[in-house]
Amino acid sequence: QVQLVESGGGLVQAGGSLRLSCAASGRSFNYWAMGWFRQAPGKEREFVAAKTWSGGSTYVADSVKGRFTISRDNAKNTVYLQMNSLKPEDTAVYYCAATIRLSRNPVDYDYWGQGTQVTVSS
Repeated sequence: QVQLVESGGGLVQAGGSLRLSCAASGRSFNYWAMGWFRQAPGKEREFVAAKTWSGGSTYVADSVKGRFTISRDNAKNTVYLQMNSLKPEDTAVYYCAATIRLSRNPVDYDYWGQGTQVTVSS
């Protein structure tokens, strides 16, 4: 089992920045690829970014490329999502998730956090 707890969400003006954190506990964090997803009201869960346990491979959605950066600190069992130049359309609940194999598909992820709300005002 892996437990994931997100933090760092909040209300920010358009153009601002936030950094989300996801703390993992349970089975060895170092063997899991970690991803970030988001879900806005009335919409399906959307892939944002993912990174392998070694950090050697990274996927980033086109909609956030150049603005969002995923990173991880295996010593701290934590993955981060740095979000810059935020837009109102980035408003959503953001979830971190863990999977054995790097993927953009949420169905491939085995463990999920409870989510953290990000609201971007115009």
